[in-house]
Amino acid sequence: MTILGYSIVDLFLYFIFYSFLGWVMETCYCSICERRLVPRGFLYGPICPIYGTGVLLMILFFTPLKSNLVLFYVVAVVVMSSWEYFVAWLLETTTHVKYWDYSHFRFNLKGRICLWVALVWGVLSYVVIFYIHPPVEDLFADIPPVLKYTLGSVLLTVLIVDAVFTIRHLALVSRLVVGVTTLGEELQLQLSLGKAELSDMLEDKSSALRQRYGDQIAQLERYSRRFRSRYSKMSVNRHYTVRHEDIVAAAQLAREELLRKKAERKASH
Repeated sequence: MTILGYSIVDLFLYFIFYSFLGWVMETCYCSICERRLVPRGFLYGPICPIYGTGVLLMILFFTPLKSNLVLFYVVAVVVMSSWEYFVAWLLETTTHVKYWDYSHFRFNLKGRICLWVALVWGVLSYVVIFYIHPPVEDLFADIPPVLKYTLGSVLLTVLIVDAVFTIRHLALVSRLVVGVTTLGEELQLQLSLGKAELSDMLEDKSSALRQRYGDQIAQLERYSRRFRSRYSKMSVNRHYTVRHEDIVAAAQLAREELLRKKAERKASH
C-alpha cells in the first residue's frame, strides 16, 4: 500500500527518523539556552512527533512544488504554521497545559504561533526537501524490505507502548490541573465569604478546602515533574484560571444573597 507513491513502511520510518532528529535539535537548543540538559518531547522516548509529522507533510505535499520556490516557501509557511497551531490547540484542549508560548513575541496568534517561527518553518522546509531528505531517501532505499518491515514493526510496538504510558500520565496531570484550579477557586471564594457574618460556619469548610488543595498540589507536583523538567515555561491554560476580580465579585454577590436570606428568616420570625 502506498500514499502518493511512498510505501506505508517507508513513511513510518521517515516519521521515526525525523522525529528523532527533531528531538535532537530541540534538546540541543533548549539545553544551550537553559545551560542544562533538557531532554525535550512529552513522550518517554527520544522523539518529537510534531517534527516527524511535519516532515511527512513536507515530503508528501511540498516536493511537487520544488520547481516554484516562491510558491514552495509560501505553502510551507502556511501549512507548517497551521500544523503547529493545531498541535498547540490540541495539547491545550486535552491536557489544559500550554507547552510553548510565543505571546511575548510580536505578531503571534494566541501564543501558539508567531511570525518569525512561521518564516523559519519555510526555511527548514527548503533545507529538508532539497538537502536533507534526498540522501536519507537513498539510504532507506538500500535497506532490504524484510529488514524494513521488521524494524518498522518493532518501532511501532515501542511507540504504541510509549504513547499509552504517556497518555495515561497526561490524563492524570490534566485531571490534577483542573482539580487544583477548581479547589483554588473554591478556597478563595470561601475565604472571601469568611468576611461575612457567617464566617464561623465557613471556617471548617475553608480548613477542609485548604487540606484538599494542599494534597492536590502535592500530587500535581509529583506527576508533572517530568513534563516541567522538559517544558520549564509551560503554564496552565488560561481558560482554566480565574481572575481575582471575578472571585471578589462572585464573593460579594454570594455574601449579599446570604445576608438577604438571613434577613428574610428574621422577618418571618
